[in-house]
Amino acid sequence: MKYVVVEPDEALDPALRADLLDTWVAATDAGGAVGFTAPAPVEQVAQTLDEALGRVAAGSDLLGVLHDGERYVGMGLLVSRAGTLHSHWRTVLRVMVHPKHQGSGAGRILMEGLRGSATDLGLEQLQLTIRDGQGLETFYHPLGYRTVGRHPRAIRVTPTDYRDEVMLVRDL
Repeated sequence: MKYVVVEPDEALDPALRADLLDTWVAATDAGGAVGFTAPAPVEQVAQTLDEALGRVAAGSDLLGVLHDGERYVGMGLLVSRAGTLHSHWRTVLRVMVHPKHQGSGAGRILMEGLRGSATDLGLEQLQLTIRDGQGLETFYHPLGYRTVGRHPRAIRVTPTDYRDEVMLVRDL
């Protein structure tokens, strides 16, 4: 498994898009907390992916991907905020690994790659949010992230299932 940073001029490659869309749909359908609920609304996922790839192509955001030797099987974004007051940190967004590769250490490779990319950018901190109730703290805490806040009932999974959004931060 290899971590690669997608260059802006490569971000709109149709093969990259197809692999990442497949990964995102598969991760959603497997119960992953990646912005949607199962069954994955493929058109909405595709639109969200296209918007993200557009920001990468414009040079606004950084896209780190995992390649298994045949195809792209994981992704994560370092998303910037406008303004100089936040220029020392990024939000880690849309972290996912294809379900076929989960449990193999691929997620750790992806997160360490994103950390390395952040260090290369001269950043001081990374921030991410997770959906409570998925046990994701057990993945992120050993990677150096600490819980710094909680937004109760911020995520509505179904009309009767609300989850907290938990904010985690890692100093670099």
